[in-house]
Amino acid sequence: METLLAFDFGLKRIGVAIGNTLIRQASALTVISAATNDGKFVELGKLIAQWEPKRCVVGLPSHPDGVAHEMTVRCRRFANQLHGRFGVDTILVDERYSSAVIAQKQGEIIDAEAAAIILQQYFDENHEHN
Repeated sequence: METLLAFDFGLKRIGVAIGNTLIRQASALTVISAATNDGKFVELGKLIAQWEPKRCVVGLPSHPDGVAHEMTVRCRRFANQLHGRFGVDTILVDERYSSAVIAQKQGEIIDAEAAAIILQQYFDENHEHN
């Protein structure tokens, strides 16, 4: 059984979800909203030390037709930084199809739920049992 953490990266907040390869069910965990980038990585480091994930999953946004935009580049950079700073394998998951579910919850702080949707999508698309 492996623990996975998933991230819905945003400039102001990062939603975090957790799941494992045995149950294959994602759950919202927390939202990181430190004021600085360094502060965010301190909080991320605490979560990674606490949960010791085998892999991290990062939602990769793009235009509906798959064309990259500014946040696509930022999310790739964030995934690279997670891998580089913490030595955890990092996987990017296309999050275009999760936006319809997320949009239904307007007005709420939904970043952690968005991360759970991203992780659940990863589980659903990757049927291998690690």
